[in-house]
Amino acid sequence: MIKDDVDETFPCPQCGDPLSREDRNCPHCGVDLFLLTLLSERAYLEGTPGAAPIPSTPDVLVPRIGDYLIEQGLINQEQLEAALVKQKEMAAKGVKRLLGQTLIEMGFIDHETLDRTVNIQILKLHAALKEANRTLESRVEERTAELQMALERLTEINQLKANLISNVSHELRTPMAHIKGYLELVIDEGLGTLTAPQKDALLVMQRSTTRLEGLIEDLIEFSTASREGLSLNLQPLSISLIVKNVFERSKEKAKNAGISLKLEINSHIPAVRADPERLEWVLLQLVDNGIKFSPRGGRVTFGANHESGFVTIFVEDTGVGIPAERLDEIFIAFHQLDGSPTRRYGGTGLGLTLVKLILDAHGSELKVDSSLNVGSTFSFPIPVAIDLE
Repeated sequence: MIKDDVDETFPCPQCGDPLSREDRNCPHCGVDLFLLTLLSERAYLEGTPGAAPIPSTPDVLVPRIGDYLIEQGLINQEQLEAALVKQKEMAAKGVKRLLGQTLIEMGFIDHETLDRTVNIQILKLHAALKEANRTLESRVEERTAELQMALERLTEINQLKANLISNVSHELRTPMAHIKGYLELVIDEGLGTLTAPQKDALLVMQRSTTRLEGLIEDLIEFSTASREGLSLNLQPLSISLIVKNVFERSKEKAKNAGISLKLEINSHIPAVRADPERLEWVLLQLVDNGIKFSPRGGRVTFGANHESGFVTIFVEDTGVGIPAERLDEIFIAFHQLDGSPTRRYGGTGLGLTLVKLILDAHGSELKVDSSLNVGSTFSFPIPVAIDLE
């Protein structure tokens, strides 16, 4: 018989109330504990351990049962080893036997004692599983709270960053306007005659000032979008006109960079519904990127196609390309794929971030196809304006 241990109790797998190891039925909910054990064994023997009423299988219980039987003095080590050998022999013949069944067949233990032993082991395992679940739930709650705090902190940091960028950018705008104005005055010789070298130097300064002004405007746009979101002035507009405007604004830059700029669009492209200023900025940014990242002698082709109620705008270049595993990085704010101090290409890393924000606000998605040292193609769809008269 099993040694007396009257103080040892186990939770009922049905209702959770405490049971003594001598109980055949739960006095609280009435569940037949031995029947529960037999159902677990049957589910295992039928090859469906997942169907057992308790989320455990005899595979887990077998070594514990053997140790427990030895601990209680019901069998000795030699009998356990003999039963394990017999069990393996039966398994080799394709006959599945539990350790308890093998012990009974070999006459080392009776069925009633085995039932009681298995029942205790199941209850112990069930109690351990419940405790593990409670511990897991507690850890999940703690981790969730930590992640929530981290998210709130990150939101605060992003807000502070956006406010800082906005304040600094607006402070830069005023002195930049003064610098730009006086440069134009000097270049136009409003303050005196210039020599050719002096004028060339001032023209270089003017181009750099224009570039810096564009960077400041990008910072202001990004900080505004981060804090307040993007507001759109949606209206029917001619995509042909937008594309041609971008071509006119970009052709000098392309010429200076030694890039061939090609426009592909026909006169039958329908009007689209979009924000004209923001859509033109998006296209101009994509064309500028194509020129910027293409080597001298390269080509940038852009235009639009009409299909199934949408006009797809595309920009294709013969530039350096983007590694497939790093495509997502191009949309990270203030991030350059080449982050080294000697990087060849400048910029704040905000251009494509803003492009994505603007297209997201339009309900569109920017698609990128790129191959290293071959080039990249950026494209996005805009719905046709159905309310255009």
